[in-house]
Amino acid sequence: MRLNWTALLLGLGLYMSAAAAAADTHKIDVSHSNLGFKVRHLLTKATGKFKTYSGDFDFDPAKVKDAKFNVEIETASIFTDNDDRDKHLRSEEFFDAAKFPKITFKSTKIDSTGKESFNIHGDLTMRGVTKPVVIAAKYFGETVDPWGNAKAGFEGTLTIKRKDFGINWNKALDKGGVVLGEDVDIDLNIETENVSKKKSKT
Repeated sequence: MRLNWTALLLGLGLYMSAAAAAADTHKIDVSHSNLGFKVRHLLTKATGKFKTYSGDFDFDPAKVKDAKFNVEIETASIFTDNDDRDKHLRSEEFFDAAKFPKITFKSTKIDSTGKESFNIHGDLTMRGVTKPVVIAAKYFGETVDPWGNAKAGFEGTLTIKRKDFGINWNKALDKGGVVLGEDVDIDLNIETENVSKKKSKT
């Protein structure tokens, strides 16, 4: 029996291509997302967010452990609804935005913790300091908006210690204690566009 080498090689090539197929690429839709934080101030917690950031996710819900997450944040875009406080946060005593204009996160490992939940291990870099962190994340599925764009939803939470990244500013109180807490709670509510499914305009 004579082998059809052309068909055999073509079939092998198709198989290898399918096996090596990359996960869908998602881009953060900033207009429908929120990257917020809160930290204790005196007796309650003050809140804020970053207004300018970007990110791309390589994500397949069937292969969560192979996912990759990358986020880049502009430190100067910090917003707490108070101009004087925002200027202070951009200063050398806090984020030093002039010297360190970016905060970055790059995932290193993903652990599944449930059907639609997972831990994102990664490196967070801020003020030139890189520390490992873990984001407790959830995936809310994918849908199509009224304009035909494939959209997905993610949520994440983590807590970091600001002093780990060289943000040490504080003031002592007359009755004991200090103005600011050390722990910073970060909340991520992210909507993405699955650009791998983006419709061609041609």
